[in-house]
Amino acid sequence: MTGQFEPLPGGGAAAPLDEVEISILRSLAVQLLELIGPGAEPAGSSEDDMLAALFAEGPSEPPSDPVLARFFPDAYGGPDLVPDDDVCAASAEFRRYTENDLRARKREDALALVRALDALSAESGGAVLRLKPDECRQWLGALNDLRLAIGTRLEVTDDDDGGELLRLPDSDPRKPMVLAYFWLGGLQETLVEALTG
Repeated sequence: MTGQFEPLPGGGAAAPLDEVEISILRSLAVQLLELIGPGAEPAGSSEDDMLAALFAEGPSEPPSDPVLARFFPDAYGGPDLVPDDDVCAASAEFRRYTENDLRARKREDALALVRALDALSAESGGAVLRLKPDECRQWLGALNDLRLAIGTRLEVTDDDDGGELLRLPDSDPRKPMVLAYFWLGGLQETLVEALTG
């Protein structure tokens, strides 16, 4: 895998991607979209529609999927950490009014990734992805979400440097996801460096 981001004059970043990299990124982003789920119907442009969307209630219970639980954690630790009824009620209230917006942002970031990849015109096995500064922010969000999802499935912990995962034999069914996890980390790191360097 070769893709590394470089800064563009005037802002943004660019990375060469081969057909395999494009396919993997797109596939992972589509899977992420499926996991996050469909969004609400777009609100109309009237003031009433915008207010209704602003105050739409979301779920009050934490998601059962471990990845979604990492994406949308309990605000106050949840009942496993803080069994106080008032804290649980406050956590449910917080989730009810924030999770829909968080899901929408994650969905928009993943869609931006898919759209940018779909807009590439591959020449001789690859293409150069060019991102504007606002697209870079969405890509950073999507790359972070993809790594968090894969890391959660692989049970990566904060204390884990990944060395053990990299030593998995090629026959281990987790090996492709381990390689994707580290590759996405490299993409994310070079994108940050391109934007801050």
